[in-house]
Amino acid sequence: MTNTLLSKRPLGNTGLLVTPLCIGAAPLGDMPETFQYGVPEEQALDTLRAAFESSINFLDTAAAYGNGESERRIGKAIQANGGLPAGYVLATKADRDLTTGDFSGEQIKRSIEGSLERLGLDRLQYVYIHDPEHTTFENIMGPGGALEVLRDYRDKRVIDNIGISGGPIDMLIRYVETGAFSAVETHNRYTLLNRCAEPLLDVASRMGVAVINGAPYGSGILAKGPDAYARYAYSEAPTTVLERARSFAKVCQEYNVPLAAAALQFSLRDPRIASTVIGMTKPERVAQTIELANYPIPAELWPALEVFGYDVTDPEANRFDPAE
Repeated sequence: MTNTLLSKRPLGNTGLLVTPLCIGAAPLGDMPETFQYGVPEEQALDTLRAAFESSINFLDTAAAYGNGESERRIGKAIQANGGLPAGYVLATKADRDLTTGDFSGEQIKRSIEGSLERLGLDRLQYVYIHDPEHTTFENIMGPGGALEVLRDYRDKRVIDNIGISGGPIDMLIRYVETGAFSAVETHNRYTLLNRCAEPLLDVASRMGVAVINGAPYGSGILAKGPDAYARYAYSEAPTTVLERARSFAKVCQEYNVPLAAAALQFSLRDPRIASTVIGMTKPERVAQTIELANYPIPAELWPALEVFGYDVTDPEANRFDPAE
């Protein structure tokens, strides 16, 4: 029986309908430096095949993932499938030059042209501007900047819709408030362990902008458990986070609910969130994730978890040097 949590939801004002589960294709780009494990191409293609055959209709990637490898592999899977499955929504992201840091309009053009080529498509349904924390607001929004370039592509019908995807919450709110974007993607900032994205969810909801919530497992700690994976948001997890995750695991055990099911449904049950992005690297993960989304959770579990609190500070505050 399918949970009502899994019926399709509108992606903002785009006219697209997406499943509340979205397959995150970052780890399919073979990024061991970020995820602590590699993914061979055959395994990635098997996973994408399972994704295309599943009830999930939403796939999320970026030009930068694996330096284009994620998109290349998706392109192969699309070709093998004879095109994207009917009703499928593929979102990608326009990126800065990861070597030089160039975030100019010209670089955004190179990023889009590269995505079209790697994916083997002549049109992109959804494109986010990715990680604008690495440049200035003025550079993204100003004349000749990333937004203007993407709007030109949209006018030429090469791109259908434009969103914003990044880290710092205050920055994302500033972009959402311009009214220029139909969706905002946040990651690692709205989970059982960290709720610093709360103000963003409120602003987006008020403005009719879709929220796409990435990394509900905090990049793995809430899926594998704190003792198996002691990292949060792609870095070593602080002791307070580990202790809290252990408390969550213990409570979930008492209620006979997998920690991963609670972590996933925490995001799925929030009406402000259109879709939740889960990174997947094995074909069996697709069915397992659908199972976790449907796992029966007693109402008493949520207040029992709330007792242990959560963080409201940016989990990546010290991960990068600030943009110059």
